Amino acid sequence: MIGLSRSSRYTAHAILIIGIFIVAFPIYYTFVASTHSLQTILRPPLPLLPGDQFWENYSTALFGGIGRIGGVDVSTLLFNTTVVALAIAIGKIFISILSAFAIVFFRFPGRMFFFWVIFITLMLPVEVRILPTYKVMVDLGLIDTYTGLTLPLMASATATLLFRQFFLTIPGELVEAARVDGAGPWRFFKDILLPLSKTNIAALFVILFIYGWTQYLWPLLVTNRNDMNTIVIALRKMVSFADADTQWHLVMVTCVLAILPPILVVVLMQRWFVKGLVETEK
Repeated sequence: MIGLSRSSRYTAHAILIIGIFIVAFPIYYTFVASTHSLQTILRPPLPLLPGDQFWENYSTALFGGIGRIGGVDVSTLLFNTTVVALAIAIGKIFISILSAFAIVFFRFPGRMFFFWVIFITLMLPVEVRILPTYKVMVDLGLIDTYTGLTLPLMASATATLLFRQFFLTIPGELVEAARVDGAGPWRFFKDILLPLSKTNIAALFVILFIYGWTQYLWPLLVTNRNDMNTIVIALRKMVSFADADTQWHLVMVTCVLAILPPILVVVLMQRWFVKGLVETEK
């Protein structure tokens, strides 16, 4: 940090370390609990160091099946949740970028009316439209399907607005130059707009992937079979009101496995994520 004394730097680093410890300790404690037996967890205090049940607990959860969720293993839950998160993130970006492209670069009657209709949906929470959406899914026979889990969540007014605002910053001279070179709308979109939008797409992908991964209400309504549950729904089902009826060691394993994919996405894409949020000149 420029312009700070040594004591100020030490103080800032100390505050940062304390903040990291406060945030990371519950995650570490969850991991420690996932490596101990059920009896050790139910007999406080829980040790602060990992135990010797790591391989047994994780293999049981991943491949052995968990009784409270119908014998479904966590690998199935992770697959379901990954499909849902990827489909929602990719679907939202695909629909939003095409919508913004049409609104900004095409001149057709009612263009701004349709944009404001999309924008107004930002003020409508999911709970407002969840019953009619559920009725549509039932009528179409999409309950307990990946389509039913993902399709109603793919439209995104927020992403459309962000892409529209970015497209408005593109100089008109660039559009005219592409037109003079004989580039049609699809070529202009594919060869010019997409490369310019890659940091925005990356930032939105991270946000939307986590949004899809942590969905609770809609998967709870649209799935009845245990093997179609997402990992967040399964976690709720695994916890009983009585501690003795809950396999806490497997719950902790599931918690650890549930937070790993979002963390990996953020870590692997953090550079693109930051650039997409703060970069103003493409």
